[in-house]
Amino acid sequence: MVSKLAAAIAFFFLLASLAVIVTVAVIQIHKKSYVSPGLKYGIVLDAGSSRTTVYVYQWPAEKENNTGVVNQTLRCDVQGPGISSFGLDTKQDEKTWNSFNDCMNKTKSIIPTVQYNGTPTYLGATAGMRLLRSKNETAASSILSTMQQYLQSWPFDFKGVSIITGQEEGIYGWITANYLMGNFVEKNLWNSWVRPHRAETTGSLDLGGASTQIAFSPEQDSKPNSTIAVVMYGYEYQVYTHSFQCYGRDEAEKRLLAALVQRSSGKSYTENPCYPQYYNTTVNAKYIFGSQCTAAQRPADYNPNQRLTILGTGDPALCRKEVLSIFNFTACPGEPNCSFDGVYQPDITGKFVAYSGFYYTTAALNLMGSFQLDNFNSSTWSFCSLEWPKLQEMHSSVKRIYLKSYCFSANYIYSLLVNGYKFNAQSWMQISFQREVDNSSISWSLGYMLNLTNMIPAEADLVKLPMTSSVFAGLLFMFTMLAILSLMFLVISVVRSC
Repeated sequence: MVSKLAAAIAFFFLLASLAVIVTVAVIQIHKKSYVSPGLKYGIVLDAGSSRTTVYVYQWPAEKENNTGVVNQTLRCDVQGPGISSFGLDTKQDEKTWNSFNDCMNKTKSIIPTVQYNGTPTYLGATAGMRLLRSKNETAASSILSTMQQYLQSWPFDFKGVSIITGQEEGIYGWITANYLMGNFVEKNLWNSWVRPHRAETTGSLDLGGASTQIAFSPEQDSKPNSTIAVVMYGYEYQVYTHSFQCYGRDEAEKRLLAALVQRSSGKSYTENPCYPQYYNTTVNAKYIFGSQCTAAQRPADYNPNQRLTILGTGDPALCRKEVLSIFNFTACPGEPNCSFDGVYQPDITGKFVAYSGFYYTTAALNLMGSFQLDNFNSSTWSFCSLEWPKLQEMHSSVKRIYLKSYCFSANYIYSLLVNGYKFNAQSWMQISFQREVDNSSISWSLGYMLNLTNMIPAEADLVKLPMTSSVFAGLLFMFTMLAILSLMFLVISVVRSC
């Protein structure tokens, strides 16, 4: 009787030990949790033609489908002109470098010290440096070398400086716009990142100082190889993009001034219908004709130091007519899919976001977001009809250098979008003129950073187990030994009973 009771107890301990072993193993394997390895940071310097902007981005170290979920944490505008102007004015260069230092010090305060060495830093130069390189490759290389030495002096992981192509600028702008609009990823009810159901992409319209870019995903494309495959978050998109050099706001205005000065040859002044009435200024000929974009318009007796007087006449109708003359709409006659200068373009489709120079101009007209084309035209006419003293009174917070040119900018935007890209009254309503989304600036640099995160290795989540390794091993050892002893006792009991 006693032996049967002992055997029963041994059998119970055997089953209990096996149950505990299985339970401990299941809990350790299936009840583990994950701890995010934290944030990563990246720095992008957008070296535009008119200024440089320093951006700091951050994203979770564990990435979604090989692309980081990136957020902007800092935007710092370097005071002064773009880096393509280095070497032209020693005093201005000193001010610009001081502002560079201020912005870079701000990045140090944003990024944790322990992350400095792992924070990639990139500088991308755009149309201003593209123009300088075509004019003076030695000067462009020298500036890039100087910027490289400067950025290497900071404690971050310097990756390089480069002059990006116009096509890259357009694509990166398109990526930024769609990322911020939530067209690539969104969080579902379970707080997981997923691709939005039936998400449509948004077209991108960027107006810089020296170039302008359009990018969108066309519904139909009749010309082979006119789009670029872009892979974001595991999905492929076909994107059309084109960058128009010398069609940025600043360079386009210089081209208009060059044409007006040419026609005023022999006069002591030049009338400009796009400048406000009673506004006048005197500039060196180099200001207008010193650019690569106006080199072909230089007079035979060109003297860079010649003083030229420009008088504003404030004539919106004549301004629009003069602005239209900048474009070449006859390069592809009879072709339905042609913007200007002989450039192929599929039919525009879907929504668009217009930023940079587009936004700043419409904001000056008190127009933001989406609005009718008629409202834009009437606001442009009213603005261009204001005399210079009245204009200054109504916009006292705006710098003179910008205020005097907004009439030109507005007429230029109309000509570019309507006559060039073929927007009409209906499709115009699909454009949203805005600067940022959820405190993140719309610019090519965010798309650049998103693309670059594909090249930065993702860190695996840190696994948090229910039990430490020593406790887990101890429990397994203890109950395994108990199971073995119970089994041995049972075997001995069976042998004796036989």
